[in-house]
Amino acid sequence: MGELGVYVDKLVRALAARGVDVYVVTFQEGGDSSIQEFEEIKICRVANPIETHVNILTWGLTLMTEFERVSSNIYYLVKKEVDLIDAYEWTCVSAAVLLKKAFNLPFVYTIHSLEEHRSFASEPLNIAIRNLEHLGIVEAERILVKSDWMRSEIGKLHGGFEEKVEVVSPDSPSWIREVIRIYEKTRLREE
Repeated sequence: MGELGVYVDKLVRALAARGVDVYVVTFQEGGDSSIQEFEEIKICRVANPIETHVNILTWGLTLMTEFERVSSNIYYLVKKEVDLIDAYEWTCVSAAVLLKKAFNLPFVYTIHSLEEHRSFASEPLNIAIRNLEHLGIVEAERILVKSDWMRSEIGKLHGGFEEKVEVVSPDSPSWIREVIRIYEKTRLREE
């Protein structure tokens, strides 16, 4: 959806054009989860198993149980030949961390915004979202952001981690090459 959807669409098309087998796991409203193939890209649309939610946190965490299930199925479908996970924003962190630990996969965390900037509140909901963001920052091998400002904000708000943060601006003509370079560097980490 929105800017993030455009970013992912461009990136996965570029990866597929380079012969990379790409699975995108994304949300769909209602219905059963399904995998569709579109121009060499497999899109796994996942519905939330719970219909009523108290807030976005319960929505995100219950949806992530389905992301975990579908992603695990993909892992076995492709005979464990998965190079890495790229999770976008805090809603995907719990699934990415579980998959990282269960299957020993590298995890790239792409951050477009932080809760600190979306909401200045310090209610339990905001604190929980900030904690999920922090978990992603701690667990990720690499963190992708689109500006030097966001890189410094991660350092300031999350106590360091700048060495893991790579600035890759979607406005740059070379951003896709840069993301692929980062994927390669991450995928080839020592076991």
